[in-house]
Amino acid sequence: QVQLVESGGGLVQAGGSLRLSCATSGRTFSNIAMGWFRQAPGKEREFVAGISWSGLSTDYADSVKGRFTISRDNAKKMVYLQMNSLKPEETAVYYCAAREGTYYGGRRAHEYDYWGQGTQVTVSS
Repeated sequence: QVQLVESGGGLVQAGGSLRLSCATSGRTFSNIAMGWFRQAPGKEREFVAGISWSGLSTDYADSVKGRFTISRDNAKKMVYLQMNSLKPEETAVYYCAAREGTYYGGRRAHEYDYWGQGTQVTVSS
């Protein structure tokens, strides 16, 4: 089992920045691929960013590329999502997800094994 707890969400003006954190516990963190997803009201959950268990490989949705950065600290069992130049349409609940048994988790939500409870990000115009 892997437990995930997100933090760092909040209210920010358009163009502003937030840093989300995901604290993990349970299985050996360094063997788990991680991802960030988001879900806006009335919309499907969508992939934002992913990172391999080594931290050497990352992937981003086209909409956030160049503005968001995913990173991880295996010693602290933490994953981060630095979000810059935020847009109002990025208002959503942001979720941290973990996938076991693979170097990189991919973009499909249903392939992830564990999820956090989510943290709300609201971007005002």
